[in-house]
Amino acid sequence: MYDLIIIGAGPAGMTAAIYAVRREMKTLMIGREVGGQMIWANEIENYPGFEKISSFELINRMKQQALNFGAELKEDEVKEIKRTAEGNFLLYTNRETFEARSVLIAMGLSPRRLAVPGEVEFNGKGVSYCANCDGPFYRGKTVAVIGGGNSALDAAEVLSKMTKQVYLIHRGDNFRGFEALQEEIKSRPNIEILLNTEVKNILGTQKVEKMQVINKTTNDERTIELEGVFIEVGRLASTDLVADFVDRNEKSQILASPKGETKTPGLFAAGDVTDCEFKQITVAIGQATTAALSAYQYLQLKQGKSFVPKNY
Repeated sequence: MYDLIIIGAGPAGMTAAIYAVRREMKTLMIGREVGGQMIWANEIENYPGFEKISSFELINRMKQQALNFGAELKEDEVKEIKRTAEGNFLLYTNRETFEARSVLIAMGLSPRRLAVPGEVEFNGKGVSYCANCDGPFYRGKTVAVIGGGNSALDAAEVLSKMTKQVYLIHRGDNFRGFEALQEEIKSRPNIEILLNTEVKNILGTQKVEKMQVINKTTNDERTIELEGVFIEVGRLASTDLVADFVDRNEKSQILASPKGETKTPGLFAAGDVTDCEFKQITVAIGQATTAALSAYQYLQLKQGKSFVPKNY
């Protein structure tokens, strides 16, 4: 029997584990990929305390800290969740079954891919899914942003301040982002907008060197020489696992209170899988801290004990 099982082993999940075990909660993390979305970044420059740190090192530091404090880790996938008569939770993975008094959902999001040749091969070698994370590595270079929503427009605007040239490529004939942001993009002299255009493939040897695109209206093909491709076509929340236990928005992201509570007592959520506006590592770990302490408070009160917050 665990006091808390955390579904997800990204920055939110690992942070929640650290805070839970410091409250002497028997804690288990279950996740398919340790590190979550951080594995899609090469180096990270916006994590406090580190001017620059590789994603691998930051993931390993978080993981080891959680394990050293006493958290357990299973690299597996939860397939089903049931509620017991006592109000506990049964979690079924591919190989085992676990029981917990509380559960924290921290599964994060998965970037939607273009599914074109070269995308996977050059991931981390010129292909990125996070302009805020990797943009500074392309200072003075030529890059492309793929997408037509606010995230793509924002990425293009940010990158235009540090790169030589930005190609903003969208398969539709108009953008879906805020009008003010569209006007800002159009005013930038180093942003070239390519509408009705799709990516055919991403090419290079050891790293990205060029990209082939096609105009869907004219069927004209074009080869663009560049060093970076930022794919901003959205992120997916795979939350059907907990559909019966939580309320979700139109993007299937979990609706949670400021304390990380969901509509099901004992079930909490934190990080990018929730409907928070800003999807950043530091936001996720802040939410995870709150959710883990809320889970501790829930168990204390359920057992009839008084809860006195400890601010350390």
